[in-house]
This record gives sequence, C-alpha cells and structure tokens, in this order.
Amino acid sequence: ARCEREPHLLGQGSGFVFYALMDAVVDRYFPVLDALEIELENIEEQIFIKGAARSNIERLYALKRKVTILKHAVAPLMEAAGKLHGGRVPSVCINTQEYFRDVYDHLNHINASIDTMRDTIGMAIQVNLSMVTIEESEVTKRLAAWAGIFAVATAFVGIWGMNFEVMPELRWQYGYPAALSVIALVCGILYRRFKKAGWL
Repeated sequence: ARCEREPHLLGQGSGFVFYALMDAVVDRYFPVLDALEIELENIEEQIFIKGAARSNIERLYALKRKVTILKHAVAPLMEAAGKLHGGRVPSVCINTQEYFRDVYDHLNHINASIDTMRDTIGMAIQVNLSMVTIEESEVTKRLAAWAGIFAVATAFVGIWGMNFEVMPELRWQYGYPAALSVIALVCGILYRRFKKAGWL
C-alpha cells in the first residue's frame, strides 16, 4: 500500500519493497498486542473476586499461550531487522538501513511489551494460586470448626448414653432438659469462639 502511495520510493530498489512488507507485517502486531493487554487488564480486575481464582488461572494460561505465540512470531523478524539495519546484508539494505532501523525499533518495543506482559501474567498466576490456597484453607477451617462443635456434642451424648447403674441425673425430672441445655451452651460458646476467630 505504501509503495502504491509513494511509487518514487521504489527507485531505492528491492530493499525498500522488502522494508515496506516488513513494516506492514509489524504494524499489524500492534493491534494484537493491544488486544492482549486489554485481556490481561480484564483478568486482573477479576483476581480478587471471591470464587473466580480457578477460572482466572485457566484464562491466564490461555493468555500466556497467545503471548508466547506472538513472541515466537516477533523473534525471527527482530533478528532479520537487526541484521538489515546493521548493514550485514549489503545487497538488500543499500540506502535502506534507516528504514530497517525503524522496523527494528518497533519490534524491540513489541518484544519489550511482550516480556513485561509475560512477567505480569506470571505474577498474576502466582497471586491466583495463593487465592485458591486461601479459599481452600477457609473451607478447611469451617469444616474443622463445625467438626469441633459436633464432636463436643457427641462426647456429651456419649457420656450420658453410658449404661452405668449410678447416674443421679437420670432420676431427676429436669435431667433431660438440663443435659440438652449444657450441650447447647457449650456448643454455643464454641460457635461464638470460632465466629470471633473468623473460622465461621
């Protein structure tokens, strides 16, 4: 397209045509890079939403794969542009080294952005794994708290369910309500303690 708009530049030889092709390809990478950055920002906004950690990890790994594909696409072009702007291919880069330098600078910018994004994705994955661990520990604490409450109730019921001959409270008319009250009181105290500790 640029060659069509500026046909006089074709007089600089086949090197300029090659530059124009490389420049057109590299320019198409910027919208892709922007889209990936927007996707990463959207995932980052979801990181601390409760219950979203596992799905975020899946999305982050999918995004990491896309970034890796882009990295593999950019690397060979960057190497080629480096050689061309450095004048190591004289038959191609005569009078076009500055043009290839421009392409190389764009690729270098894209490559730096990709590396930054990969680091950010890595940190986001670690944060999400930590969030999963925290969520699992919260569930474990709740289960442990309820298990403790029921264990105490079960212990009292087990003691009063023993068939001893001498158990004065069995002949007391308020023995049954008193036993239930003791169980309820102890369980209530434990519930409040666990609630205060953040386990329930």
